[in-house]
Amino acid sequence: MKKPCPCRPSHDCGITRRCEQDQAGRPATAGCAPSDAGRPTGPFTTLTAGRGLPAPPFAPVRRWVPPLHGIFAVVGKNGVRCSAEAPPRRFRWTFSLLLPVFGLILLLGQSGCGTFVAHRILQAPNTYPDWFAPSAPVTLDYDLKFLTNFPRQYVQVGPPAAQLCYRVINPADYQVGVTSTNWLADGRRQFKFTFHATVPGATNAWTAAPRGTVFLLHGYGLAQFSLAPWALRLGQDGWRCVLVDLRGHGRSGGRQIYYGLRETRDLSQLLDQLGSNAPPARPVVALGESYGGALALRWQTVEPRLQSVVALAPYASLSNSVLNIVHDYAGWLPKGLIRSGLRQVPVQLGVPAPELDTTTVLARHPVTALFVAGGEDTIAPVADVTALERLAAPGSRLLIVPHATHEALTYYFDDLTAPVLAWLDATPQTN
Repeated sequence: MKKPCPCRPSHDCGITRRCEQDQAGRPATAGCAPSDAGRPTGPFTTLTAGRGLPAPPFAPVRRWVPPLHGIFAVVGKNGVRCSAEAPPRRFRWTFSLLLPVFGLILLLGQSGCGTFVAHRILQAPNTYPDWFAPSAPVTLDYDLKFLTNFPRQYVQVGPPAAQLCYRVINPADYQVGVTSTNWLADGRRQFKFTFHATVPGATNAWTAAPRGTVFLLHGYGLAQFSLAPWALRLGQDGWRCVLVDLRGHGRSGGRQIYYGLRETRDLSQLLDQLGSNAPPARPVVALGESYGGALALRWQTVEPRLQSVVALAPYASLSNSVLNIVHDYAGWLPKGLIRSGLRQVPVQLGVPAPELDTTTVLARHPVTALFVAGGEDTIAPVADVTALERLAAPGSRLLIVPHATHEALTYYFDDLTAPVLAWLDATPQTN
């Protein structure tokens, strides 16, 4: 059974709704969940989808789920559990790291394997086929209105030509709250974060005169929705927020991605668009997670209008982050195969390999930033984020959240809200 793809208005991403087996190996139906120890139970259905690629870090797949109260679910690589008891019209998002299912084909040893892998690493994540579904470590749960209350807008960027989709969230009293839980499943930590907010929010002291503008840059393979809770929380505190689907992600166009080499210009063109009628509220700041965190740091080195950055789990070395993912989630893949592909990535982009590393960017042009690392992050480990902070300009700061994994760090609101707001408030309006 095939449903129209809600990812892009005129694009069918080929996602086919299908029921697979739950983690206990039983058919997934809208029945009762297996009673795994320490795990939520209740009616659910497990839906799977997958888009394999040996690249950083995790990607969602959008899927229509008609059986359960018309819930519109945006699921990760496997198993968003849509509760039949949940209120109608709610979003649930589940994230997982990408796994390359094409590896078995490459094991045949045909020529050009490295180039093939490199092309997959550069391929726009929103064009991946529906292949394989690893388990999902993080689930977000929040109301549909978190996004639909703010209209989509578009801007043409390039070269290479592409259309970026973005939303603007103005300051208001959104009354954001969050609850969270975590448990062990098959020896791995699983997380669920539930966000509540009043949307649309009542006007507050900053609605007419925002404190500044924050660009929210999502991780690899994600889209605007992953940082929507942050947009509302920062908007509640007076910041005008811009949620953007980066090139090759979500509803934005582009056949491939460039790991910051072209995306920084895209973002500057979006900033131009926002200031076409009146200059955006200053200071202008970027908050990014993982891939988006590394991109935010790179953007600040070339964009003088950007005053500061909050970088959540940015990668120091692109190659190392990919190999860390393979180690954790696809250990059966030959490391030599992945390294061969990684060696070809800079060749395909026409740059020296170090130019893809955030360490190179900061060593050449230090910037001031708040760096945040997860104590249990194995993709962008504390040591790597610490190395970036040491390369940054004076006044930078490092915050370590002790028990946070790479996938869950962004949603540790209890640990992050106060220091992030303090960092933003201390940002000068001009460089």
